Amino acid sequence: MSAAAARRRKQLAARQRAGGDAVAAQLQQLLSLSSDEASAYEALQLAQSQVRKAVHTGKFDQATELAYSSSLSLIEKKNPAVASQLLHLLVEVLRETHTLVSDEWIDRLVKINEAYQKSLDADVEEEAEKVRLLRLQREFLRKCVSWSDVLGTVRFGNQKLLEILGEQSWKVPSKADAAVDEDGEDRITIMSDAVQAMALAEKPEKILEWLKTLPAPTKKRNNIWTYFGPADRDALFTRSILLFLAVENIRDASTLFRGYMTEVEERNMEDLTKSYMKKDDGIAPSHVVFCSMMVSVCQKDSRTGPLFTWLLRSFKRELDMMPKAQIVHSYTTKIGKVYFDIQPPPSMMSMMESMMGGGGGMNPAMMQAALAQAQGM
Repeated sequence: MSAAAARRRKQLAARQRAGGDAVAAQLQQLLSLSSDEASAYEALQLAQSQVRKAVHTGKFDQATELAYSSSLSLIEKKNPAVASQLLHLLVEVLRETHTLVSDEWIDRLVKINEAYQKSLDADVEEEAEKVRLLRLQREFLRKCVSWSDVLGTVRFGNQKLLEILGEQSWKVPSKADAAVDEDGEDRITIMSDAVQAMALAEKPEKILEWLKTLPAPTKKRNNIWTYFGPADRDALFTRSILLFLAVENIRDASTLFRGYMTEVEERNMEDLTKSYMKKDDGIAPSHVVFCSMMVSVCQKDSRTGPLFTWLLRSFKRELDMMPKAQIVHSYTTKIGKVYFDIQPPPSMMSMMESMMGGGGGMNPAMMQAALAQAQGM
């Protein structure tokens, strides 16, 4: 390379550095003024372009750092609505650049979520806007959990992120003037997502606290002739127990069941068990008895497989009427495979019919003994 070419190369590099420094300075100036909405949107656009430019040039650390710091600055300047757009870009870049999950990044995401929640409470006055931003933040946290699952070392995602996702989901209300909100989610569906995240975070005590806030199922609700699906408390309790069992977490399933029986359930277990065995008392099968039996059989060996299939068959109607029933059935399919070596067929019901001999029932003596064991858990 000639001396002239070398000088020219140095000059171009110096100009690029100066230009980059100028853009960075402009961004910092805009962020410092971002309490003004116009400046906040200008800062957002500039930050987005600079983050994308850094990704395209292979400067991955610079891209993620810029997205994080700019998002946090916008939130601290009381602009969570503007920051939410940059937050979604942040998590997309984390995945796109294959940034590995680390304690540092988990702490950063937790910090940014705390700042966001604080800003929502303090800086957003309109209720409709607050709900919209709650939903956007829930989607951001879902993406964070997905990133931590794909690029981390913990199955289902980082447990701290799962915990704050559960807490965020529980806060999201349905529309006040309709049973279903604009995203097609009613309140029980939203709460189902919350307990799912909290179960994967291995926090049975938090699920229990939520269940305490819900009303007990009424006699009318449990009347088989007027039955239109399980009460919210029953549905969430059963979903949590089945998910714990499906991921082989018998410890937390047992913890939740014992806590529920001690601190939440007011009905007599013996009466519920007797009703469960009857077919003509006009009362829907008890979720408490079903969950008691499920936890019990999963602690036995594979020879209790016939009891497991009987339980599913006797409780099928209730499971079919739960929110996102297909997901609940995927839990029971996984339980059958893990604990009883029942390979999932195309139809779980056809498999159960086959194992039950087409239309036979469980031996009453065997059922009574199993129920007695379950009650003594």
